Amino acid sequence: MTYHVLVADDEPNIRELIEIYLGVAYDDIKTHTAENGKIAVEMYAQLACDDMSPDLVLVDMRMPVMDGIEATRRILESDPDARVYLVTAYYEPDLIEEAMNAGAKGVINKITAFKKIAKTVRGLLES
Repeated sequence: MTYHVLVADDEPNIRELIEIYLGVAYDDIKTHTAENGKIAVEMYAQLACDDMSPDLVLVDMRMPVMDGIEATRRILESDPDARVYLVTAYYEPDLIEEAMNAGAKGVINKITAFKKIAKTVRGLLES
């Protein structure tokens, strides 16, 4: 089985590092990346049409064009069973609450080591 993980972050280095850490640690994870929330929503729909519906979506909270909270809302409108997690360096209680109200399953701290993020993602995929 191959797990599909969609990662949306406006920082190319963050997208690349998450992709590298997931790919090196786990050969059964295929990572798809988007540079903002709008592209992530479009990619989610396309992947679902191609029978590669993401098993997990990681979206940065703050991005241009469309932020992670709005992307979460839109992804969940199209697929209420989507497992969306916000990844952020900003632990602002009001934004966290807004993300959870939008339907995010949780928040992952971006400042954590990428190895730990990969391990967290693996645990979420297996739960």
